[in-house]
Amino acid sequence: MASRALPIRRLARDAGATAYTQLGKPLLWRLDAETAHHGTVVAADLLGRTAPLRALTVLAGYAVGPAHAAMSGPIELLGLSFPHRIGLAAGMDKDGRGVATWGSLGFGHVELGTVTPRSQPGNPRPRLVRLPHSHAVINRMGFNNRGVHALAHRLRDAREAGLVRIPVGVSIGKNKATPVEEAVADYLESVTALAGLADYLAVNVSSPNTPGLRSLQDAGPLRELLSAVVRAAGQVPVLVKLAPDLSDPALEEALEVALEAGVGGVIATNTTLSRESVAPSERTRAESEAGGLSGAPLTQRAREVVAYVANRTTLPVVGVGGVMTGADARALVDAGASLVQLYSGLIYAGPTLVADAVEATA
Repeated sequence: MASRALPIRRLARDAGATAYTQLGKPLLWRLDAETAHHGTVVAADLLGRTAPLRALTVLAGYAVGPAHAAMSGPIELLGLSFPHRIGLAAGMDKDGRGVATWGSLGFGHVELGTVTPRSQPGNPRPRLVRLPHSHAVINRMGFNNRGVHALAHRLRDAREAGLVRIPVGVSIGKNKATPVEEAVADYLESVTALAGLADYLAVNVSSPNTPGLRSLQDAGPLRELLSAVVRAAGQVPVLVKLAPDLSDPALEEALEVALEAGVGGVIATNTTLSRESVAPSERTRAESEAGGLSGAPLTQRAREVVAYVANRTTLPVVGVGGVMTGADARALVDAGASLVQLYSGLIYAGPTLVADAVEATA
């Protein structure tokens, strides 16, 4: 049966890739980037609401999902069991609206957020920009979310209904209005609200879109923050997400602090402020747009940071940044990543990227 199922799945996935290229992508790209993003999250929310729709999601996941997931065996990490290495990165689903759906579509884990203690609208629109020739996205969303207590309520309902079947991490940050010197209290409020609901917590100190946030990567503030979060989280693993723009000495210092604080792992990397790898035809526009750059221009730098971190610490590394193909995911694993997350690549390659990445990293 399995030998017959594999070719059928391959045919179904090829059909899914063609459908996205010829139908889905042209339709989504008629919309502005944020409207398309919002529509995708709304669809994920709707698909997880009732049993018949969830069944359709499982069927779709069979068509585009990883054919070799079961062959690779689970990944045991952070005291958790991941069905495979590939997860959905933070930023796609800030409020957990698709938490019942992402696993059915082939992801082995999902990182929700970044979420803040209080609801906030984020930065003014437009704030999400495609750079199609560069296969990139510029994001200056600014932690727009409904607040950690709304997310906690949604997660609790999903868990009680038995709808959460993959590890769920939550990325936490501070509200824009909170002074940097009071940031620790914001993070701790989220830790408390998510107790018993998040499988791991990701401390986001590297987004470029909240004023002052990246200063929390400096040794003193980072030590205070991570120590407080690790104590408050108890047995829940805490990871820290670092920026790709840190110098080697700054990365080294941040890793020393993370080890001292007792974090469970490092997420490398967030988006970049650099525009060096953008296609020449889009360089001027990219330089005029504020925000963090993701996608193909980040591919090489993400590998470099993952390798640097993996070579200097025994902490598990989650590789993120510029995963546009299965080969990109494999390269992050070869560089030292235990898990890999993707997001921007979905905009360009579609949902079959998940299966390609799973098979490449099996």
